[in-house]
Parts: sequence; structure tokens; C-alpha cells
Amino acid sequence: MAQTHTFHIPVMGIGFTIDSPLKVSKFGIDSVISLVDDILIEKMRSMYCKKFKIPYEEITEKMEDFRAKRITSYLNLMKTLSEREFEEFRKTTTRTLNDINGFFDMLPDASSLKQEFKQLTKNTLNFNEIKDWFKANFPMGGIDVNIMTKVDKDNYVEGEKLPTEYNDAHAALRGFAMSDVDSSLVLSAGMNPRLYSYLSQFKEFYPDEDGFIKKKVILKVSDYRSAMIQGKFLAKKGIWISEFRIESGLNCGGHAFATEGYLLGPVLEEFKHKREELRQSLQEVLFQTLSKNDNVVPKTELKFKISAQGGVGTADEHQFLLEHYQVDSVGWGSPFLLVPEATTVDDATLNKLVDAKEEDVYLSDISPLGVPFNNLKGNTKDLEKMRLIEKGRPGSACPKKFVALNKEFTEKGICTASRQYQHLKIKALDKEDLPESEYQTRYTKIIEKACTCVGLGTSALLANDLETKTEGEGVSVCPGPNIAYFSKAMGLTEIINTIYGKSPTITSSERPNMFVKELNIYIDFLKKKLNETKLTSTPKQIKYVKTFANNLQEGLQYYNQLFDEVCTKTGNDLSSIFLGLRKSEEKLQTLNFEILKLGQ
Repeated sequence: MAQTHTFHIPVMGIGFTIDSPLKVSKFGIDSVISLVDDILIEKMRSMYCKKFKIPYEEITEKMEDFRAKRITSYLNLMKTLSEREFEEFRKTTTRTLNDINGFFDMLPDASSLKQEFKQLTKNTLNFNEIKDWFKANFPMGGIDVNIMTKVDKDNYVEGEKLPTEYNDAHAALRGFAMSDVDSSLVLSAGMNPRLYSYLSQFKEFYPDEDGFIKKKVILKVSDYRSAMIQGKFLAKKGIWISEFRIESGLNCGGHAFATEGYLLGPVLEEFKHKREELRQSLQEVLFQTLSKNDNVVPKTELKFKISAQGGVGTADEHQFLLEHYQVDSVGWGSPFLLVPEATTVDDATLNKLVDAKEEDVYLSDISPLGVPFNNLKGNTKDLEKMRLIEKGRPGSACPKKFVALNKEFTEKGICTASRQYQHLKIKALDKEDLPESEYQTRYTKIIEKACTCVGLGTSALLANDLETKTEGEGVSVCPGPNIAYFSKAMGLTEIINTIYGKSPTITSSERPNMFVKELNIYIDFLKKKLNETKLTSTPKQIKYVKTFANNLQEGLQYYNQLFDEVCTKTGNDLSSIFLGLRKSEEKLQTLNFEILKLGQ
């Protein structure tokens, strides 16, 4: 099937893209639903059943396998409703030839669907033929889903621990596998061997002899090595990766999985040059596995897509990623938080995002997962957290427990943002009899954790006027740094025209190039790690910061050479990029001098 768009909408938070497919799939746009919160999912299913007058029967927590069943039912509902919207859109778009032409005028020239349309209309002007071709060839956007592989909490019934397949991520996977949706599962947050092995139990993830896969796997990675390791692991289970989704380690929304200084440009360059090597290596392992297990072995070569995301904000950057790195799609995340026609954000949070400046978006340590987390200052969930701290009762009541993974004090996992954990941790800290400054540093690290697994979904409830008795009204929001350069709510057509360069750039004139921005975020991250290393200076820490700095230096050299070549080839004025790179180099040199002093 031909590709309609050259962009996709990645998963954002827990609730921000919870119903995006219903909003945008009719236009051929792929988007991703988070499967973390089955409580939110069930509330959304109830709402949509009522709205569209569809019979609804609640799936309660007393039912066996309720989490998987909730997810299956919600995805089936999204499919039914999205297909209705899609059929209606196809009808309205094919009323006249002008309507059809208007739709294709919106698409980029790189769209393979648009190229096929142009070829067709060269050969025929018969409206009925064009109409029939459009209906047969215009694909609905994907109802894709995301599972954070490490959010895989054990579950219990009446004190008895359930088998692994009832863990949260396993149940979510089963819910998707059992649904009627034929789309893609995005696996993020690193490798979970048990979960990856569980994939092989579902025939929907296996290729047929023509290479067709009913339910595809997209793997989100930050570097080539990770793609090869995880890809081979899955291939040994009989699972093919249909897309490698390469995300900037730090210039992204939500959890930021920093590389050791490997920047997005050099990473994409490596994928570009080793794409066929990767494909052959994985296909060889896959075919051997399928043959050994008496499964169908495709009679054709298997292909995969490569996409990129993280900090993209202009049509020029979008086009550069497509042309220079030969990616198949570009993810536009944070800007879509400002598009109510595509995402679900309550009005108060939307206004905060519109007003956000560079200093309002920061890399925090609030996530209970212990992973750096891009956060918006002044969000209502953090304000709620601060009120509890001021009352002398730090920590969340932990109503949903999706990140209850820590077993430091208890046999069952508890969340590090919970009141229970923080009380126990502070009690243990009090017994250490530490100097005041060290005590305060450790104390702050304990109480800064926020209840993100609730806060990241609450916006969808508020936006739809649904009750929040369990959750409260505090909203966590996790835009990437890029949000600072977009300063108004947008319509869907407006942002699509921006992506494809059909309207003027809407970002702030202060916005740096995406690669320069990422480089500076990494330099700031290195500075933080260097300051931590100065306090303890273990050989392992010293090696880490030296390797990190060296990789950044190589990335900087790569960008200088790359943009020299682009400047020579195109004649474009790239002076602002070169100025940004020079400033970055000066900051990096200063840090390198400090790194040289370590261990002396």
C-alpha cells in the first residue's frame, strides 16, 4: 500500500494520544496509543460508547485478565469508530474531482500515493476511474500502540502472585494481540527479554510466505548497536522488526534515554550506511529460526522502515531527514500537543504549553523509573506534590500503581513516588546520621519523584469532562524542549502545511537548528554528570565522562563537515548553524579541560 504522509505522531504521555487515531487516521496519518493505563482506557471506552450510542458493558477488576480485555475492547472500538470516520471522509473527498485534487494538494511531493495519483491523472481524466482508484488505494492511518517494556509490574490476586503473562506489559501485549486492529506495536524503553519471548506466542506477529505481517513490531532505539542487539534477539524468537524508530536520546518529550554522547545525526548516518547489512543479518537469523521451528519462511526478502524523531520543527529539517538520511517517516511529537484536532490536552495545560519558554522545559529527575524526564515547570501535578511536601506528608497515595516496581523495603513492588516508599526511605535516611548538607541532598532526591503514571493521563479525563475522583486533577506534562519555540494552538491543516513547507514557518526566530539544540542539551547533560563525578570520582565515572565527551567531540566534527558539504552543494546561508556549532565547541572545550583534571 502506498504511503500517504511522510510524518507520524508518536506516543505522548499516557493520555495525550489516547484517542488520536480516531481524530487523524481518516486522513491517512499514523498515531500511537499508550497502553500503560487500562483504568483510563476503560473510562475512555465508556465515554465513546455513550457518545456513539454503542452498548457498553464494564470490564471490572474482578474479571479474569481484565487488563488485557480492557485493552482489546478499547482498540476494537477505536477501529470501528475510526473506520466509520474514514469511510465518511472518503465519501466527502470523492464528491468532485476538485475535492480529490484538494486532498492531494495538501500532501508532499514525496508521498508515494501522490506520485501514483499524478501518474494516473496523466493517463486518464475519467472521474469515476479516479474515484474508484482513490477508494481502493488511499489507506487509513495506523492505530498503533506503545508498550514501555520495563513497566511490567507483577500482579497479585488475594495475595497470590500471578504468572508472568499477567504482568502489566505482558497483559497489554496480549490485549493488542487479541484485538481486531492490524497495525504496529511500538516497543520502547529498552529490552525486556521475557516480554520479547512472549511475543513469539502470537501467530499474528509472524510473516506469511509473501512476507506480510498482520501485526508489526516497531522498535524505538537511540543507536545502531541497540538496534542490532534487540533486532537479533527478536529474530531468534521468529519476530521481524518492521521499523526502527530512531529517537534523539535527550531532545525528545517524556523519558529521555541518553546515549553516551552519540548524537542523532551521526546515529542516522550509521543506519543509512549499514541499513542493508542490518537487514541481511536480521533476516538470516529470522529465516533460520522460522525454519528450525517449522514456521512459514517467506519466499521474498523482508524490508524494514527507518524513521526519526526528536526536536524536528521546520519543513527544512523534515525534508533534510527524508533526503539526506533516507528515512521513511519523521515523527512530530511536542508541536502536536498544541493541535486539539489531533491530541487530547485540557485547556489549562494547553495554555501552559502555549506560554512555555526555553527555561520552562527542563530535564528532571521526577520519574519513578529513575530515568531523566523532560518536564514543564509549574505543571499542576508538581504543584500538588509540593503542597504535600509542605504539609510534611511527601509522596503520592499511589492510586494506580503502574510503576510500583521497587522492592527495596517490601516483597511486593512499590513506587518510589508513593507516600509508603518515601516514608520508609526517609526513615532509613534518618538512621544514617549524615552531615546536614548531604542529608538534604539525599532527602531532596527522595521527595522529588512525582506520580507521573497518574498525572500523564489525567489531562484526557479533564478534556472530556470525566470524573477524576481516583486520580485527582493534577496534570503532568512532558513536552520536549522544542515546545518552547511554538507559541499558539494550531489547527490540523495548519501544522500539516508547516510540516510540508506549504505555509510560512511558525516557530520562533530564536529557535536553533534541531541538531545544534540536541548538541547543547547533551553538553548540559555532560556538565551535570561531570559535577557529580567531581564529588566521588570513581574510575568508572571518570571513564564515562571521558567517553561521553569524546563522542560529543566526534559528533561536533561530523556536523561541521556535514553542513560544510550542504553549504557547498546548495549555496544556502547556514551561518546561524555554524555560529551555534562554534559556541557549542567553546562550551565543550571548557568541559574537556575540567575532565582532564579528574583523577589527578
